[in-house]
Amino acid sequence: MGTMKVIVLGGGVAGMSAAHELAERDIEVVVYETRAIPGGKARSLPVPDSGKRGRRDLPAEHGFRFFPGFYRHLPDTMRRIPFGGQEDGVLGNLVPTSEVQLALEGRSEIVTPAHFPSSLDDLGVAFESLLAQATTLGVPARDQANFVNTLLLLLTSCEERRFAEYEHQSWWEFSGAQERSPQYGKFLADGLTRTLVAAKAREMSARTGGAILLQLLFDLARPGHQVDRVLNGPTNDVWIDPWLAYLRSLGVDYRTGHQVQAIHTSDRSVTKVSIVADGRPLTDAADFYVAAVPVEVMRLLATDQIKRAEPRLAGLSCLRTRWMNGVMFYLDRDVPVVNGHSLYIDSLWALTSVSQRQFWPGVDFERLGDGRVEGILSVDVSDWEAQGNNGKQAMYCSSEEVCNEVWSQLKRSLNDAGVDVLEDANVLHAFLDPDIVYPNPTGAENLEPLLVNTVGSWNNRPEATTAIENLVLAADYVRTHTDLATMEGANEAARRAVNGILERAGSTQPRCQVWPFAEPEIFAPARALDRLLFALHRPPELPVSANEDGLIERSDLVSLGASVVGRISRLL
Repeated sequence: MGTMKVIVLGGGVAGMSAAHELAERDIEVVVYETRAIPGGKARSLPVPDSGKRGRRDLPAEHGFRFFPGFYRHLPDTMRRIPFGGQEDGVLGNLVPTSEVQLALEGRSEIVTPAHFPSSLDDLGVAFESLLAQATTLGVPARDQANFVNTLLLLLTSCEERRFAEYEHQSWWEFSGAQERSPQYGKFLADGLTRTLVAAKAREMSARTGGAILLQLLFDLARPGHQVDRVLNGPTNDVWIDPWLAYLRSLGVDYRTGHQVQAIHTSDRSVTKVSIVADGRPLTDAADFYVAAVPVEVMRLLATDQIKRAEPRLAGLSCLRTRWMNGVMFYLDRDVPVVNGHSLYIDSLWALTSVSQRQFWPGVDFERLGDGRVEGILSVDVSDWEAQGNNGKQAMYCSSEEVCNEVWSQLKRSLNDAGVDVLEDANVLHAFLDPDIVYPNPTGAENLEPLLVNTVGSWNNRPEATTAIENLVLAADYVRTHTDLATMEGANEAARRAVNGILERAGSTQPRCQVWPFAEPEIFAPARALDRLLFALHRPPELPVSANEDGLIERSDLVSLGASVVGRISRLL
């Protein structure tokens, strides 16, 4: 190993990504992870005492995994994790879904492909799919046109305007929901953000919410790309455990059950960290330190002395988190539902689900639990503050009440047209993410909430490198291109942190690759025009005109470049 030592605080996706990049550059790494199971929020875990007569415990997830096609950083890392001789490592354990389902209460479900074939006008295909769904949902045509134009306005705006203006608008305001039909607000403005990123349209930054929605649409539009991929087995089996084995083969000292207590500093430098393991305190020191803990933990570690040395950490107290946690239903008879994710877009608790068995061909279910489980329905609950049909907010329900209400909401959406897709008698067992803990009978606490990108929150988020010379940050609250609390965001933040270490150490090792979001080149001239308009303090404008229905014609998009060049010439 090399002579440089780095301590990584936190062993989730960010911490493991940082350790991976450092160890492959011959740097000594020690990782301290609080939990007994590696992987952080991405981990899978056993249902305690569910394995009978020598069988494995049933697998559970903190929340089901979702790997959109626009991810670049995480797949690059996964490709470099060996797995059973597969050429592309654990990346080969990602399998594409073929469908996305919008499940509605009292109405037939809408099922659409999770990818599209090659098309001469791929972006138009994606928009048409979106509008077809909107029509089925009862969104008026003029509101649909407004939504498309909202996305086009974002696409044709320069980065400077996005940060200066759209970052400080909510998605609700930017999309014009306050002036549109209730269906528009319910499904297009609020429904999509609530189910996908656990954020409410009235509080989420328009810049972030719009950017993620556009990336998902681009995935639909690009030939051969997938919107949705999932793992072909429990997360730790097919990704996290092989990753940990690879890190240890590189010499990484990954220690579970070690909780960081304090970061000690002197003269703008970290001197040591205090750790507790099995009730015993210890200290450790290194050349550099990577704080890869979530925002709610870093708030506690960032002492006044640390915040004086790095004032940007004071903004962590302004960042908001929400709950997004999983409920697992173990079924006597498998219910595939759909070959992909289901979005319960009008469910009270903003549910999404995936039926796991169809994607786990290598898992022998007879060797799990008591041998009776034939299917697993994995559900994410994204709105714990809304009132359920039981009259209670999810965060004030007991574990049993949460499971019962989630099952009730699933049935309301799926059991229609006289067909009972879900039956009470089919549920053998339900399991709530153990991060939801109950200190008393009337309230719950979430040990691992999720950061949400509220209006203006970018200003309160730090860069990966800090003013403390040997401390870098690798967590999903760090400023990144991904700009969302996701595994991809955590991985990108870790790459930026490692690059910061290499730079400050004067290392000649190659830097980690970091990629911005890709956007269609057809809109590059329009963004150049808007950069001029922004510099002249002029408002944004669509470079093509809407028709009498308020919608942009596809033929006008094709001729976009020529019209923009002419307008730039006139401005200059």
